[in-house]
Amino acid sequence: MLVPALLVLLFCLRGRAGLSPHFLQQPEDLVVLLGDEARLPCALGTYSGVVQWTKDGLALGGERDLPGWSRYWISGDAARGQHNLHIRPVELEDQAAYECQATQAGLRSRPAQLHVLVPPEAPQVLGSPSVSLVAGVPANLTCRSRGDARPTPELLWFRDEVQLDGATSYQTLLKKGTVESVESILSFTPSSHDDGATLVCRARSQALPAGKDTAITLSLQYAPVVTLSAEPQTVQEGEKVTFLCQARAQPPVTGYRWAKGGSPVLGARGPMLEVVADASFLTAPVSCEVSNAVGIANRSTALDVQFGPILQAKPEPMSVDQGEEASFSCAWHGNPLPRVTWTRHGGAQVLGYGPTLRLPSVGPEDAGDYVCRAEAGLSGLGGGAAEARLTVNAPPVVTALHSSTAFLRGPARLQCLVFASPAPEAVVWSWDEGFLEKGSRGRFLVETFPAPEGRVGQGPGLISVLHISGTQESDFSRGFNCSARNRLGEGDTWISLGRRDVLPTMRIVAGVASLATTLIIVITGVALCCWCQASFSKQKNQVHIPGSSHGSSLRGPEEEETGSSEDQGPIMHMDSSDLVLDEEGALETKDPTNGYYKVQGVSVSLSLGKTPGDGLFLPPSPPIGPLGTPPFYDFNSHLGMLPPCKLYRAQAGYLTTPHSRAFTSYIKPTSFGPPDMDPRTPHFPYASFPTPSHSRLQTHV
Repeated sequence: MLVPALLVLLFCLRGRAGLSPHFLQQPEDLVVLLGDEARLPCALGTYSGVVQWTKDGLALGGERDLPGWSRYWISGDAARGQHNLHIRPVELEDQAAYECQATQAGLRSRPAQLHVLVPPEAPQVLGSPSVSLVAGVPANLTCRSRGDARPTPELLWFRDEVQLDGATSYQTLLKKGTVESVESILSFTPSSHDDGATLVCRARSQALPAGKDTAITLSLQYAPVVTLSAEPQTVQEGEKVTFLCQARAQPPVTGYRWAKGGSPVLGARGPMLEVVADASFLTAPVSCEVSNAVGIANRSTALDVQFGPILQAKPEPMSVDQGEEASFSCAWHGNPLPRVTWTRHGGAQVLGYGPTLRLPSVGPEDAGDYVCRAEAGLSGLGGGAAEARLTVNAPPVVTALHSSTAFLRGPARLQCLVFASPAPEAVVWSWDEGFLEKGSRGRFLVETFPAPEGRVGQGPGLISVLHISGTQESDFSRGFNCSARNRLGEGDTWISLGRRDVLPTMRIVAGVASLATTLIIVITGVALCCWCQASFSKQKNQVHIPGSSHGSSLRGPEEEETGSSEDQGPIMHMDSSDLVLDEEGALETKDPTNGYYKVQGVSVSLSLGKTPGDGLFLPPSPPIGPLGTPPFYDFNSHLGMLPPCKLYRAQAGYLTTPHSRAFTSYIKPTSFGPPDMDPRTPHFPYASFPTPSHSRLQTHV
């Protein structure tokens, strides 16, 4: 067992004696900040000779303290093969490639690159610390970094620790290829909100990851920033409103200007405006314009004005053909939005709501006036109604009008009423043997007149009249057709002529009149007899029989004496013994120029009073009897009779006589004429009077 152990020991000793020198640790690339310490490690094994360092191929020396290189030295335990290179403080010139060499063994380490970093200096911002800009005008801010910073720094812009985009960087190189400076330009358009803001330019690199900052403050000049308010914002029409215009500006505000709906408000100055609200403020906003040295800014606001409905567009009249659609539109303006309803004129039923009413497939019954109505607003003001007429075009509507009955061989008239839209092209009367549209034809004549307005929307009306002169039997047995036509069709109606029979009525009226006349005669005769007897008892008979043809006076002496007095009233002179006269022996009276009538029989004289021209005046008024009848005249005031005599009925106002004392008891009527068919008028335009009490006591004119 001892032998194997000895063999192992010998083997180990033999292997140890055969090892060659080698690197246990070689230097690595190193990055160090300017001014810091750099350490490059190197360790050798199985080597006890000289070790040295080279810088870019230049030997630094074999001593441990490296004389001639004050900032360089070698550290470590040489017996253990440790030969570490130290540099402190590191300077820019120390940046090089370093090797660890074992000269006696001929060993060289791989080169280790030493990088010296130079932190950037604080950048410079042009115009700092305060930069003056104009709001709204594009601006460029420049940040520049100078010096030997290694590596080249990066310039960044920040606001409130938030990096800003839009910066552009530029590098300026020296002829040697080194960087002289770095610039960063930030382009932006400032606003008024940027006034007083702080921007930071930061230079950052590997040598200084946190970077170095330079801050600037923005000082902006800007046009006014306007805030416009109204108090109150919601208002009833007629209430007062105050507008307040507030502005922030740099430099300060130089002026205010107010407008409404784009039109200047005259006399308005300063930041406050007071107005009385009306409906126009809802659609015409109020604006405030503020100016300064930089520019002009304005703001506008509209009031919420509540007001009653106002009619903006009336419905238009319409004329449509039957079966087509009709529509009406009206516009009301109000706040809040008014409630609009549609009705028929005079009706309460609501036909529709809103600004438009549609009537599909209209007929004649739809013609008329339609009302667009808006209710009053909350204030109770406004509202109302507007009307439009719908005319439905349809065939004519022909209606027969009442026509009076006619006498045979007398005139007749037939009438028809025509309503049509469009107006009728023609109205034609037709019968068995012919027709007539206008003018005359034989016994027929047509006239047309405008008619009073009929049902609303029916169109214009016409009245067509057919006149017939000299009616015949056939006119009462046939019908007459009144027809009208327009472009939409034709309408007609049949009319019959009624006959009027006058004979039975006339007979009844004549019988009644005869009976009444007989009674009047009897009563009048009795009254006259009584009056005459009373007169005879008081006066002497003065009845004379004219017996001379030489024109002697018929009045006696006594009569001449008393006849001139008009106070004595009417006097009749007669003697019963002288009343029996022979007509053959009657004497001729004088010529009428001497004041007498020619009389055959007895001349009776009554004193009635004189009128100018020696005529007997029968007063023409007042008439007695119903309107439209032949007049009756009362002679009591002239005759002075008691009891009064029967009223005298005459066609003329005067009964002419050449002598005031001549009187007749009968006047022949001037004419009978055609009968007056008015039921209020007596059927005979004359009157019968009582005959004299003696059959031969009468005068003949």
